[in-house]
Amino acid sequence: MNDFSRRAFLESGAAVAAALGIDLPPTPNRPQPTSHQAQQQADTPDAVVVNGRVYTIDDAQPRAEAFAVRHGRFVAVGSNSDIRNLIRPGTEVIDADRMTVVPGFIDAHTHPSTAGVNELQYVNVNAGSIAEILDRLRARAATTPRGEWVVGIMYDDTRLSDGRPILASDLDSALPDHPARVEHRGGHTAVYNSKAFEAAGITIDTPNPPGGMYYRANGNLTGKVAEYAREPLERLIPNEATRETRQAGVKLMSEMMASSGLTSVHQAHGSMEDLVAFQDAYRAGEMRFRVYMLPSGVPWTGEQPCYRPLLDAGMRTGFGDEYLRIGAVKFGADGSASERTMRMSTPYVGRPDDYGILTMTQEEIHEAVEEAHRAGWQIGIHANGDIAIDFVLNAYERVQRMWPRADARHRIEHCSLVNPDLVRRIKAAGAIPTPFYTYVHFHGPKWEEYGADKMRWMFAHRSFLDAGIPVAPASDFWPGPFEPLMAIQSMVTRRDEDGREWGPNQKVTVDEALRICTRNGSYASFEENDKGSITAGKLADFVILGEDPHEVDPDQIKHIPVARTVLGGNTTHLA
Repeated sequence: MNDFSRRAFLESGAAVAAALGIDLPPTPNRPQPTSHQAQQQADTPDAVVVNGRVYTIDDAQPRAEAFAVRHGRFVAVGSNSDIRNLIRPGTEVIDADRMTVVPGFIDAHTHPSTAGVNELQYVNVNAGSIAEILDRLRARAATTPRGEWVVGIMYDDTRLSDGRPILASDLDSALPDHPARVEHRGGHTAVYNSKAFEAAGITIDTPNPPGGMYYRANGNLTGKVAEYAREPLERLIPNEATRETRQAGVKLMSEMMASSGLTSVHQAHGSMEDLVAFQDAYRAGEMRFRVYMLPSGVPWTGEQPCYRPLLDAGMRTGFGDEYLRIGAVKFGADGSASERTMRMSTPYVGRPDDYGILTMTQEEIHEAVEEAHRAGWQIGIHANGDIAIDFVLNAYERVQRMWPRADARHRIEHCSLVNPDLVRRIKAAGAIPTPFYTYVHFHGPKWEEYGADKMRWMFAHRSFLDAGIPVAPASDFWPGPFEPLMAIQSMVTRRDEDGREWGPNQKVTVDEALRICTRNGSYASFEENDKGSITAGKLADFVILGEDPHEVDPDQIKHIPVARTVLGGNTTHLA
């Protein structure tokens, strides 16, 4: 199996590159083989994998020992003897040594380009205490001119030993000469200091805008700000990411994700800058995953709109090639599950008047869905709470009544809190839910604010499968870890890091979790005929695991080593 190479990506990406205005070097002229040589070459695999425990996720042939790859696709799957018979001079032979082989993992909702830029540009404050967070911010402030912003990312309020969240007063004491923002890893809330509020003209008397909130306590702003209330503050933070930085961010994240076994990602809320970054990394041979990019229908502050120019140009979902493709248009209807702002029909535990935040009205959802649906787009709307999910389904049902379209596969991004009637409607609408797959395990303390009854219907993988719904895999990284093996453990055990079970009725089997993370992920992007299983004719994306997730202690699945990740026949990670 050849190492990940620039040439392979340049040649396979020619179609989309030309359409996006990228000039690639011509393919070198090669001597034409004789007819006998051509037949020999046609019969010669580039590589074979033998002696494996292959879970194909193909119902016609669920298990195998070996397979062959040519021109980036599987050409044969079967027994060791069958595949060894195909070996010719020049065929690379990989002995899997009885290790487990599965199709390449797919993450159907993540943010790798943004996460990569953030990691390169800002202060990571994923820390265990407020003091540690402040120390990291002080260190950055020491090299930042007075009056300029200091920005922290990956803050998580439930992982602090202090037993309380960070406040504006904490930031004021540590950063008296700089406006500062500490963003929650969930991406929907942040904490700002007094200098930031002063610069934005926000006071205790500033009213909450539609779809946003300034949090207050004891007659003061706490510093926490949610959703659209952040916009006046975010507009003041300079966007200093260069084109080169954005490309480097894609390279960094694709390397990290490849090491976890990911071969395809669905970039959610994609901006024009994201699209350019993917193109640049793609052209340079630095993109170690396939991308299905969901253009943003509601650009965040500082981003160039992406969906509208594509729509106006007559483009739609599906444009691109097997490495970089335009996906569903992305909107957002409510708040966050991990930050406890999603809009629900019942309140949060301990907050009897707090039902969460809506960021779109029913009428706004209807208008957005109608335009995109009639233009032939797939649609993906962020909707966590049951109220928001109901609004989204109302819109999907309406457009299919008025302008029926077969196999639209409109998506409900996150689709966190459901009930039996919502599950029934999702199935009837042919909609695809993409619930968080690592959240139960990673975000355990947060579920106390939802309670056991709600958790029976949150991240409802079991209910979706039982209803015949092809539920898709989603990390939402950076809000949730992206590692697929953690996801499998989380869905199988429904246990958090402290061993507490949350919604055990929603457990799935290892086989079901593997299918969610592969076949179902390909279905969510209309790519089930090209990826998601180890099947002759499909793209040769696969992962070799150091242990079999069926056989290890379920609470240890996340620790299984990823020995090798292969994308289109090219190794992108080798342990």
